[in-house]
Amino acid sequence: MLYFIEQCLNGVQLGMLLFLLAAGLTLIFGIMDLVNLAHGSLYMIGAYFAATFADLTHSFVLGAVLGLAATLVVGMAVEVIAMRRLYGRDHLDHVLGTFGLILFFNELVRLVWGPAGMTLPLPSQLLTAVQVLPGVYYPLYRLVIIVTTLLVALLLYVVVMRTRIGMLIRAGASNREMVGALGVNIKLLYTLVFGLGAALAGFAGLMQAPILTVQIGMGENILILAFVVIIIGGIGSVRGALVASIFVGLVDTIGRAFLPDLLRLFMSTNAASTVGPAVSSMLIYLLMALILVFRPEGLFPAARR
Repeated sequence: MLYFIEQCLNGVQLGMLLFLLAAGLTLIFGIMDLVNLAHGSLYMIGAYFAATFADLTHSFVLGAVLGLAATLVVGMAVEVIAMRRLYGRDHLDHVLGTFGLILFFNELVRLVWGPAGMTLPLPSQLLTAVQVLPGVYYPLYRLVIIVTTLLVALLLYVVVMRTRIGMLIRAGASNREMVGALGVNIKLLYTLVFGLGAALAGFAGLMQAPILTVQIGMGENILILAFVVIIIGGIGSVRGALVASIFVGLVDTIGRAFLPDLLRLFMSTNAASTVGPAVSSMLIYLLMALILVFRPEGLFPAARR
């Protein structure tokens, strides 16, 4: 039972990282109608910036703040230089253009930081475990990820639903031509939204960096999960992204933890060890297929927010 609770917390922690990626991705798609495959590259860039600045300043917090700011600037620059050429085009053009950006960023990182990868060490205060329930100890840093992401989700909700810029974002998602006719600078709005999405991706990358090695292509696999989250939650819905992220995180983590042991009841240990991880990876796609069958618009379609 204690192990199950620990794995549930791991699933929530994975879900929080997925939310940071999916929230920015769904905002960009919902408002700009832009399929951005390079979103995972911004996740990678955020991790590299944070690791670099933390090494220069000898401070994890300062490195994270500077890395987040640098990723925001990079995201806005990418929107101005590259993404504006893709607006109004077919989604296939978006896929091809942003796939080219993936290759560009991978080679840029190789030139700037080298192929070996980097690490982002945690301060000693975050290397401890805390008791979350009687007999259940959990790494403090993973709890920090969960709490911090929930605060970011709350802040994002306030910005989108309770501020003037949020009103413009929602209006732009509904009718961008009318918003432009009313005198709103659509180009600036798009740049800000894309920068916000890039910052969220970079934040996810720098939060994950102490857990995994910072390396080239690290954002490509998790980007697939982020797209699954968007489909399940509903395109353009931040609330849907949060709920779907938790679902996907729990299904993926609990499946990987318990399915191999369950399969050992029906097959040999070696077969279960091989089949279990593969079936676990399929579970989230089965969940997505069920959602597409019964709720094609996702759990929380943007139009119903």
